[in-house]
Amino acid sequence: MDVNTPDLLTAGEDDGLVLARYAEQAYLDYAVSVVRGRALPEVSDGQKPVQRRILYAMDAMGLGPQARPVKSARVVGDVLGKYHPHGDQAAYDAMVRMAQDFVLRYPLVDGQGNFGSRDGDNAAAMRYTEARLTPFSRLLLDELDEGTVDFLPNYDGSQQEPVCLPARLPIMLLNGASGIAVGMATEIPSHNLREVAQACVALLRKPTLPDEDLYRMIPGPDFPGGGQIISSPQDIAQIYASGRGSLKARACWHFEDLARGQWQMVVTELPPGTSSQKILETIEDLSNPKPRAGKKSLSAEQQQTRALVLGLLDAVRDESGKQAPVRLVFEPKSRTIDRDEFVNLLLVRTGLEGNVPLNLVCIDTDGRPGQRSLRQVLESWLAFRAQTINRRTRHRLDKVMDRIHILEGRSIVYLNVDEVIRTIREADEPRAALMERFALTERQADDILEMRLRQLARLEGIRIEQELLKKREEQDALQHLLDNPDAFKRLMIREIEADAKQYGDDRRTLIEPADRAVMEAQVLDEPVTVIMSQKGWLRVRQGHGHDAMQFGFKAGDALYDAVECRSTQELIALSSTGRSYCVAVSGLPSARGDGQPVTSMLTLEPGSRIVHMLVADPAQRLLLGVASGYGFVATAGDMATRQHAGKQFVTVDQKDVLLKPLYLSPEHHAVALLSEKGKFLVVGLEELKGLSGGGRGTILMGLDAGDSLAQWAAVGPSGVLLRGVYRARDTELSLSLDDLATYVGRRARKGKLLEVKIKQPSLWSGGL
Repeated sequence: MDVNTPDLLTAGEDDGLVLARYAEQAYLDYAVSVVRGRALPEVSDGQKPVQRRILYAMDAMGLGPQARPVKSARVVGDVLGKYHPHGDQAAYDAMVRMAQDFVLRYPLVDGQGNFGSRDGDNAAAMRYTEARLTPFSRLLLDELDEGTVDFLPNYDGSQQEPVCLPARLPIMLLNGASGIAVGMATEIPSHNLREVAQACVALLRKPTLPDEDLYRMIPGPDFPGGGQIISSPQDIAQIYASGRGSLKARACWHFEDLARGQWQMVVTELPPGTSSQKILETIEDLSNPKPRAGKKSLSAEQQQTRALVLGLLDAVRDESGKQAPVRLVFEPKSRTIDRDEFVNLLLVRTGLEGNVPLNLVCIDTDGRPGQRSLRQVLESWLAFRAQTINRRTRHRLDKVMDRIHILEGRSIVYLNVDEVIRTIREADEPRAALMERFALTERQADDILEMRLRQLARLEGIRIEQELLKKREEQDALQHLLDNPDAFKRLMIREIEADAKQYGDDRRTLIEPADRAVMEAQVLDEPVTVIMSQKGWLRVRQGHGHDAMQFGFKAGDALYDAVECRSTQELIALSSTGRSYCVAVSGLPSARGDGQPVTSMLTLEPGSRIVHMLVADPAQRLLLGVASGYGFVATAGDMATRQHAGKQFVTVDQKDVLLKPLYLSPEHHAVALLSEKGKFLVVGLEELKGLSGGGRGTILMGLDAGDSLAQWAAVGPSGVLLRGVYRARDTELSLSLDDLATYVGRRARKGKLLEVKIKQPSLWSGGL
């Protein structure tokens, strides 16, 4: 089959289907359908197709703000039957979201009944609730019948539906949007109407308005539930400029003083994505934790967190109700507890503080999906609004000119009433006779023939002259708008300002930069020795200078390493799959017992195990690599992570082995590499690649088939040490720089056989 066939399906009898091309085209069609037909909002009206169809159907049903609400099931049925051939529950869920004031900053549907709660409670079934449009929805629907937007056939061609709604304000920014498409996603937070309208007016008056002025007018999102944004103005401006980023938000609270010096903390506003129920569940998990999956007991971190929470928090109550949508009360264990420490604990350990994603992905006015900056969104909507007003003006002008045309024909009647009547009575074809006798158009002649006799009164002629004069003035005004860009722009500004005055409200979300809450445990900085066993058991002993020979271990276990460090440092563990994990030295058990396995302090990947551990300063340089000969240089700080599940740092293939990290000091200038089959190579450190983000690195030593990199050592001023067995005795041989000169080569070379008589040689770094 020819894979270069231009068409997916060919008409020939022997031709077939190119499966690869068909799958590609089918998936592309599906992706475009999801992107444009379901998941992403349009910058013009800010609605997804299902939301637009719900609003249009409710408007067609006459469910305006003053109408009597009807059953939601009736609305959903109309939407599905006429415009949206999908599931009823999906349409109802979309309508519920449009009615929830804790989800949308400016709800579009006025719901009657149980439409869910901010705690995650679902709405009642559609047969139990009722709905109508809110006054705010008129911003989307009022100009729909004035030629402002195009219409297209519905799914079966029996109805017409609008391509978009003629929004009078940028609804996409006001109410936000959230959706996951194919290959892209959107997360647009809500904004304040007055601020967005002010920015639109400013851009109309000065298109070259600097970004700094624009961001002063729109300082940040305005969430329905209030809360506080603690990101700096510089960070917010950078996110708006790129159209993507993450804002930091937290709850709002105050303290209430009680009798006898007692006090309590009351949370009244929550950040988006958080509810009172989630906060209570989090506190329950912290104060009464359960062992993690695959563990039989609580980890040291869980026990420490539990003791911390129970030591500060006495009780928590949810007193939310009609009087206060959010009221979470936290009681401290004692009145002497520091309030800042109490608040900091809750911010760090619960959802009272978190990140709010921002991703301005939408469908532009040209139908192309993509990521936009805040300025691009506003400019695109202003272009759409200008086009909408232009079409509305031309539509009104056409109607005015048509009315003038009719009135001019009627004025002829009143000037020649008797002759018009006689012509109609005597002619076989009255319309043609009128058109010929009085130079009328077909439209004017039909109107005259349809007039009633009572419209021939003298007073009616005066009304016609007055209306004709008024319509001609209206025609001049509309034509002036189309011909004069300045007048057109002033009209846009007046309408935006009028809508902002009618529908605008005060900002709910406080924007006040603050540092992210961090839980810092007070750790005494003292010298300690971390004892690591070969099977991964850890313990810590105070002080330095201990004799490693005195350390005892369980049967079958032995010393892996004993590192002298400070109690404030962190231990880094590397797994067989190349993931790095961090464990605080201060949290390690004392040396009185056998310690604890490192696996109980972190979450390992299934099928992996800890193979190497180290404790070093963040700036300590290390050589990391695998037995297949690849490696790179990184620092201990590069491997550090706060994730309990670690992070992937070294690429280790399935059958490869991770080598023990090699410490590098400033006096080291090369690295000695020894293969399993005795090949020896010395490579300068300047040839090694540094990777702060981890990875595979480059080839350190070329290897023959069946060979592998077994050992390495750092080369200092005194060379390296070689230890092994010679004549049945343990022997130590020093290889000076002159001795190593024979084996010096470029990176990725195979090296030479090591010419020594020592058996079972092992390399040790020199110059230490």
